[in-house]
Amino acid sequence: MAEYQTMRSQGMANSAAELNQGLRAHMNKVYGTMSVGLLITFAAAFAIGSNAALLSLLLNFETGSPTILGWVVMFAPLGMIFAFGAIITRASAAAAQLFFYVFAAVMGMSISYIFAVYTGASIMQSFLVTSIAFAGLSMFGYVTKRDISGWGAFLIMGLIGGIVLMIGSMVLSSVWGIVIPGFDLALSALLLLVFAGLTAYHTQTIKQDYIDHAQHGDSEWLAKSAIMGALNLYMSFINMFMIILSFLGNRE
Repeated sequence: MAEYQTMRSQGMANSAAELNQGLRAHMNKVYGTMSVGLLITFAAAFAIGSNAALLSLLLNFETGSPTILGWVVMFAPLGMIFAFGAIITRASAAAAQLFFYVFAAVMGMSISYIFAVYTGASIMQSFLVTSIAFAGLSMFGYVTKRDISGWGAFLIMGLIGGIVLMIGSMVLSSVWGIVIPGFDLALSALLLLVFAGLTAYHTQTIKQDYIDHAQHGDSEWLAKSAIMGALNLYMSFINMFMIILSFLGNRE
């Protein structure tokens, strides 16, 4: 009996060790994919934003408004996000990862104007602040014993509400010329909190999804799950960066 209990304990310990090792590899895959995506985004943004001829294809320097191509590039990432669900479901993990990298390049094109508007030092400063904040929030989501899955619904509601308010503010200012003092600042702060919460929430979700499905041994599903997790964390990072840049950035 004692020998059976010892063997059972050893088996449980081995299973736990294998689960932890697999989880670390999965999270490394998530963060690695996300990091490559960020590298592609900022490389594309710098390549276009630092070249006046290329940037002029997307931005009218005289009016400060996007060109027709600029509008297409601006809204292309949104369309690609909607398409990502179908890609994940129907395509292979390799195809989904390639689509994510293409999406990251298009996203870089859409934010390339920051290199013409803000100083390089302020962009680097904002990136560093975002990286530190993101690392802390993601670490919290990973190590906390508290179940924060309930945050998801409230954060999504906050995100949708923030987008609606942003559109409403744009309509008021562009159509009726009404500008509410401090509104944009307060809205940016609200959205920053939302994306900060989403960073922790998505990290815990990625971890829990792996734990729930690892026993099934579906390597294709796990690979796709890592890519989807990378996309969610990537979006939180990019949006946090853009908001922080608007707060800290010094204009050229």
